[in-house]
Amino acid sequence: MFHAPSHLPISECLDEIRSQLAQHDHLVLEAPPGAGKTTCVPLALLDCPWLNGQKIIMLEPRRVAALNAAHRLAALLGEPVGQTVGYRMRQATCVSAATRIEVITEGLLTRQLQSDPELSGIGAIIFDEFHERSIHSDTALAMALMARSLFREDNPLKLVVMSATLDGAKLTQYLSQDAPCPQVTSQGRAFPIEIRYETIAPINTVTRAATRPNSARINEQALAQFIAKTLQTNAGSVLVFLPGAGEINKTYAALKPLLPSDCQLFTLHGNLKLEEQQLAIKAPANGERKVVLATDIAETSLTIEGVRVVIDTGLARKPHFDPSTGLTRLNTEKIAKASAEQRAGRAGRTEPGIAYRLWSEQDHHQRREYSPPEITNADLMPLALSLLSFGCQSLDELHWIDRPTDANWQQAVDQLQALGAVKDTQLTGDGERFATLPCHPRLARLLITGSEVGFSNTACNLAAILSEKSPSELGCDLHTHLNALTSPKAQLKPWQHRVKTLAKQFKQLLPKANAETAKGRAAIDEVDCVGILVASAFPERIAQRKSSSASDCFFKLANGRQANISQHEPLAHEPYLAIAEAGGFRGQQSDRIFSAAALNPPHFDGPLKALCETRTIAYWEITSGRYISEEHTVLGKLTLDKKLNKNTDNEALSQALIALIKTEGLSLLHWSDKAQNLRARMRFLHSALAGEWPDVSDRALLEQLDNWLLPALGTISHLNELKNIELADYLIALLPWPLPNTLNNLAPSTVAIASGRDASIDYSQTPPVIAVKLQEMFGCTANPVIANGSVKLNIHLLSPNGRPLAMTGDIGFFWANAYTEVKKEMRGRYPKHPWPDDPINALATAKTNRALRNS
Repeated sequence: MFHAPSHLPISECLDEIRSQLAQHDHLVLEAPPGAGKTTCVPLALLDCPWLNGQKIIMLEPRRVAALNAAHRLAALLGEPVGQTVGYRMRQATCVSAATRIEVITEGLLTRQLQSDPELSGIGAIIFDEFHERSIHSDTALAMALMARSLFREDNPLKLVVMSATLDGAKLTQYLSQDAPCPQVTSQGRAFPIEIRYETIAPINTVTRAATRPNSARINEQALAQFIAKTLQTNAGSVLVFLPGAGEINKTYAALKPLLPSDCQLFTLHGNLKLEEQQLAIKAPANGERKVVLATDIAETSLTIEGVRVVIDTGLARKPHFDPSTGLTRLNTEKIAKASAEQRAGRAGRTEPGIAYRLWSEQDHHQRREYSPPEITNADLMPLALSLLSFGCQSLDELHWIDRPTDANWQQAVDQLQALGAVKDTQLTGDGERFATLPCHPRLARLLITGSEVGFSNTACNLAAILSEKSPSELGCDLHTHLNALTSPKAQLKPWQHRVKTLAKQFKQLLPKANAETAKGRAAIDEVDCVGILVASAFPERIAQRKSSSASDCFFKLANGRQANISQHEPLAHEPYLAIAEAGGFRGQQSDRIFSAAALNPPHFDGPLKALCETRTIAYWEITSGRYISEEHTVLGKLTLDKKLNKNTDNEALSQALIALIKTEGLSLLHWSDKAQNLRARMRFLHSALAGEWPDVSDRALLEQLDNWLLPALGTISHLNELKNIELADYLIALLPWPLPNTLNNLAPSTVAIASGRDASIDYSQTPPVIAVKLQEMFGCTANPVIANGSVKLNIHLLSPNGRPLAMTGDIGFFWANAYTEVKKEMRGRYPKHPWPDDPINALATAKTNRALRNS
């Protein structure tokens, strides 16, 4: 039985871990940084009876962590790697028939579950550093739980989830869905760590709205001076956490001249070769110290020998997927408290240490406890492909610790469908081939397309280049990247090695060329194939140059986004691009193009024809008043070509006119007095009686143009002809039977008044109004009514020459209270007209006194 070194805190917990796993099928282990869980727990489980000779798989979040852990485990057994302990990762494998413990990178387990859901020959899976909550670890855990419940009833699969800073309570509750899940906690760390907050932190957190909204920036010169000062006042080596390779390189240049002669300087980030990463991890030579400038790659699972001091900028660069654009953006953001704890723990591995946090203690208390799991804001296309290949057609078939959003899932499935991998939530033949390739589904599409058109070598190299970050000196043109694979420049050697190794793996997985692929190759120029391959993988990022101006280097993408490129780039003046990588900052209108290839327009009629469609675009041009019909060749939101369509389609003409009226408004039509009067009466009845009487507001009429106006438009050939349409004849069509017959009764155009004349009713006012000469209302004691007596008309009383005298809603009240004063004022002004003392009993008339006497 393995016995852990007594100085490691985890040694006190190993018996309990073995005991709990003998009784339960899963376990949550919390152990502080430096406790020894990564190196001791797998070895402690090797002799457990329940393992019965099966393998233990241990997942690590990064390649360097997996490699380092495998070497430490093998060293504790006194064996070389590849015997009892081995490792698997994307570009390196070291296992044998004797291997009992495999340390693997996280993405490999989901692929293994796809091909062998039973996980034959595996007795336990250890999820190390689970607090990082990568999308791979979350998915692998959910899939392993499902596989265990379906296939491992007789031979249960043991699951151990461990970390220094995970949310143990939440995870324990999650794993306890079917059976209790014990939780083991290792107390203390090997050596104490002193935390110091430095308020003189060289971090500028001023918002720079024009460039990186809400972004933090490192002052590399000030940071280099702080590191040099720390070396003077502290013994031991120093580990510095920075957000990314860019800041690391600038700090390296600023710090190098300030270092004492006994101190070496190393960098540690994901773009380095494994050999270079291992060099940064190794202990310094006797009598020497070292400074390691690292990203969060050094946050977990790594013991960097000799480190006694940690300097933490408190920042990390995290990917955030934007489903609206299909792009993943890198944001520099503050780390969570759990990450800060992990980073500080690097200082207490081999002796008491110090951790400098370059932010205030108050800022620390305000930070979130844990980083959000990657699965909540990641590109879900690889996840969707994995689950569909695993046999799951929806998210609900798995039990998630944090469930992805339905919107992100649907976006991922839609993208897979656009790539030809999915149809009706089922994998197509291409989709099944995608699932066998160890790369993103987009690159799988690129590889398969390259194989089909006879450019397998180019496709493999291109897919490998897009999988590995290229040196910035190569610029944006992917042709330059491909050519650089054979460059003799020394600084390109590590990148060339990684790309060529991965391309070789891809080549081994693709089918051999045949007659069909040779035929496809003959149809495509070798120079053009790069653009075609990129376009097949990123169809929504096919881009069209917006302007012919030399200084305007903006492109419109097929997804509607805008992207720009430096005018000094060779691609800046190409008419079309296939963009592989683009990004920007949240809230900005335009993205930056990072890698792309030129697209030859004739291929939109050839290899890329399936991405295009032809649409008839019909519209009316207001300036000329003419109808124009065009055939547009479109790709997403790009118009590639347009031709005039000479054949007039009356239905398309009418619909285009309807669209124009909806845009320009009802004022584009000619509203005669008759039409205005009818509309006013209909509006009145809708307001007064509601029920079946339709709404005829501008909004309502525009929404119903197809119902009432469309029949009038079939013969229109010029916008001037709209004035010939009598709208009243068509508005009436909005009234369901029998309302047209009751319209005149409920809302008549005129009403008989006391003088015997019919007075027009003005429905533009509320309530409706009649305007009549005062003398015409003599003898009338009540206002006229409409709408079955429910609405009383207002009366505007006019002078003999038609000028307003009074407005009344109660004519009887007017005679009794206001008429006398009006009579006094008006009788002298209009003596020829009657002004009786008793208007109620007077004769209503529009005539003068003389005319009345002669009648």
